Amino acid sequence: MNITLLHYAAPPVVGGVESVMGEHARLMGRDGHQVSILAGRGAQTDPCIPFTELPRVDSRHPEVLAVKAELDAGKVTQRFDRLVGDLQAELTQQLANTQVLIAHNVCSLNKNLALTAALKKIVEKPGAPRLILWHHDLAWTTPRYRSELHDGYPWDLLRTDWPEATQVTVSEIRRYELAQLLGVPDRLIEVVPNGVDLARFLKLEDLTIQFIEELDLLDADPLLLLPVRITPRKNIELAIRSLAALRAAFPSARLVVTGPLGPHNPANMTYFQQLTSLRASLKLDHAVVFLAEHTPDYLPDEVIADFYHLADALIFPSLEEGFGIPILEAGLAGLPVFCADIPPLRELGEGGAVFFSPKADPSQVARLIAHKIMDDNTFKLRQRVKQEYTWQAIYKDKIRPLLT
Repeated sequence: MNITLLHYAAPPVVGGVESVMGEHARLMGRDGHQVSILAGRGAQTDPCIPFTELPRVDSRHPEVLAVKAELDAGKVTQRFDRLVGDLQAELTQQLANTQVLIAHNVCSLNKNLALTAALKKIVEKPGAPRLILWHHDLAWTTPRYRSELHDGYPWDLLRTDWPEATQVTVSEIRRYELAQLLGVPDRLIEVVPNGVDLARFLKLEDLTIQFIEELDLLDADPLLLLPVRITPRKNIELAIRSLAALRAAFPSARLVVTGPLGPHNPANMTYFQQLTSLRASLKLDHAVVFLAEHTPDYLPDEVIADFYHLADALIFPSLEEGFGIPILEAGLAGLPVFCADIPPLRELGEGGAVFFSPKADPSQVARLIAHKIMDDNTFKLRQRVKQEYTWQAIYKDKIRPLLT
């Protein structure tokens, strides 16, 4: 599908709408669409996303500013009409092959009303692209714009329902405001929130991103991390049994064991087979992830560090340790620590970790974890962000259905 995104400016211009538009373009492009950006100011920042500059689309173009000064004073002059005609001609040419046009804020703010009017004329003609109006801000409901708005054309274009368009807002409050402004039911307006790019924000390695996508790790609630080699003294079976007990309260809880088999003892293969058999017997095949099953290579330290930022808690049930570096790493990452009460770990985690006997009943360990995270508002917000507000989730659940 040929999709054009329209706004006054585009990346690398710094702004909230510009940033969102850039994310949308990348997501649509990765989904197989032919995507281009059309704006008055900006540049091509992605080799796969063409950029077209139409200077008079820019809200800061001198001709646009001169017309806006007249409009702010309540005057609709021939200069406005000429600018509308010029923009209509330019846009018609640029949109000749566009199937879906997504206009950000163009029909909700009075930054360039000639552009708004030109767009209205274009979409009323046969053969026009399907129009999606994406509203981040609303001039008519914002007090600071009130002195610039007047009754009648063209200002009323910002508060009149466009039957040719799908209306989208970025929040429920904006949907309510727009529905009141247009006099339409809320249900006729879609809500598509803005999001965060998890990989970019956390600076994740490519291999980490691959694991996240292949294993659906963002669906874990919570995700427990056990960054150890697979050897009996690590007591991994207690972590697996504790996860099984935890899933009674948190059915989407999962465990990731990052390490390979211990390199010095052939018996470790037998131990690993015991662990996978335990996993199967507890019906945890999807819930317990041994990364050693998904890569033959040792994981770089950078990937291990990524998992400290992805996980919701560290579980460290070792029977024996000489030190306990994961306790320190979890402390730096701000990760809650649940660990065996053995001298080296007690020394490192005193005052900050939750301890249990390495011979504890798994249900006891599960209760400790559940009690901690149930009362943790930070954990609850993290889960909402990971599951509902990443760009990948928003695109899959909200944006893709709008396009199809």
